[in-house]
Amino acid sequence: MNPATTRSLAITGIGELFTGDDVLRDAAVVVDGDRIAWVGPTSGTPAADERLDADGAAVLPGFVDSHAHLVFAGDRAAEFDARMAGAPYTGGGIRTTVAATRAASDDELRASAGRLVREALRQGTTTIEIKSGYGLSIADEVRCLRIAGQLTDETTFLGAHVVPTGESADDYVALVSGPMLEAAAPYARWIDVFCDRGAFDADQARAILTAGAKAGLGVRVHANQLVAGPGVRLAVELGAASADHCTHLTGADVDALAGGQTVATLLPGADFGTRSPYPDARRLLDAGVAVALATDCNPGTSYTTSMSFCIALAVREMRMTPAEAVAAATSGGARALRRDDVGRIRPGLRADLMILDAPSYLHLAYRPGVPLVRTVLHNGVPQ
Repeated sequence: MNPATTRSLAITGIGELFTGDDVLRDAAVVVDGDRIAWVGPTSGTPAADERLDADGAAVLPGFVDSHAHLVFAGDRAAEFDARMAGAPYTGGGIRTTVAATRAASDDELRASAGRLVREALRQGTTTIEIKSGYGLSIADEVRCLRIAGQLTDETTFLGAHVVPTGESADDYVALVSGPMLEAAAPYARWIDVFCDRGAFDADQARAILTAGAKAGLGVRVHANQLVAGPGVRLAVELGAASADHCTHLTGADVDALAGGQTVATLLPGADFGTRSPYPDARRLLDAGVAVALATDCNPGTSYTTSMSFCIALAVREMRMTPAEAVAAATSGGARALRRDDVGRIRPGLRADLMILDAPSYLHLAYRPGVPLVRTVLHNGVPQ
C-alpha cells in the first residue's frame, strides 16, 4: 500500500482482536493513513479504499520493545558458550563489545543495527528503544546515538554502562555527567545507568541521572539484575519511567514500585542467556506494579530480537498469563516509554499492528519458537 495513493485499509475477518483493552471476536479494523480510524464488528466495517481479509487469524498491536542495545560490533558467542559450561556472568564482557564497537566504522555499525531493527520488525516489533553504551567515550557515545537516531525516535544515552578499563570511577562519573552528557543529550530522549554490582553504585547513579534529568532527558535505570541493590528504589525516587531487569527484588523494592509510577521492565531473555533466576512477575502484578516485557537485545546476554520468545518465557518461567504477557509486550512497553500513541489498537493511535498465522494470541506462548507473524503494519503500511 502506498500512502500517497491509498487513503484507507480495512482489515476484516479477524477471528480474534487483542486490542490491549479487550479481546474481540469476528472484528475489523480500519486504518486511515498512519492512524487507526475505526474498530468494531466485521459486519459494520466502513468503506475503505482497500480491504485485507485476515481469514480468521488473530490481530494484535505491534510489539513495543522498550529495552535494546543494538548499536555494537562483534559478538560474544564464546562468552555464551562459557556460561553454558558453568562460568558466572559478571558484566565484564561489556568491555569486549566496547573494544569491537570503537574499532568499527559508522557504516558497519549502521548496517548491523539496521539488520536487527528489520529482523525485529518482521517479528512484529514496530516500536523499539535503542541504547548507546558500547562507546564509553564522548565521540563514540555520540556516534552510536546518531546511528540509533536514524533507526528510532526512542534513543537512550547509556554512557554509564560500565567504567572503561583503566579509568577512575570518580573521574568517569564526572565525564559522563558533564562533557559526555552535554555532547550526547541532543541525540537522546532518555538517560540510563547500570546501577548494580560491578557497575555504578547508588550515589554515582544518582549523580548521573540527576544531571541527565536537568538536561531534559527522561530517566531509566538498569536495576537489580545481578543482586538486590539500590537500583529499583533509586528509580522510583527519581521518577524514572522504568526500572529494567528487576531480577532480584526485596519486599521494599516491590512496595516502592507499587507506590510509584515506575514500570518494572522484565527482560527474560537476559535471564535465559545468563542462567539467572527469572523475576517473579506474579508477585509484581499481584502488588499492582505496572510491568513491561522487552528483549534486552545485546551481543552478550540476550542476543534475540524476538518478543514472542520473551512472551513464552514470561508465561512459562515468570508466572504470567498469556494475556498479561502480551499486554506487557505491547501496552506495557508503551507505558515504559511514556507513549500513549502505540501499544494498543484504538481509534486515533498509530496503525502499528500484526496479523498472526494463528487463531489466537495464546499461540505466542503455546507454540514457542514458531514464526507466527504473517503480516506487520507499521504506520499503516504493510511491511
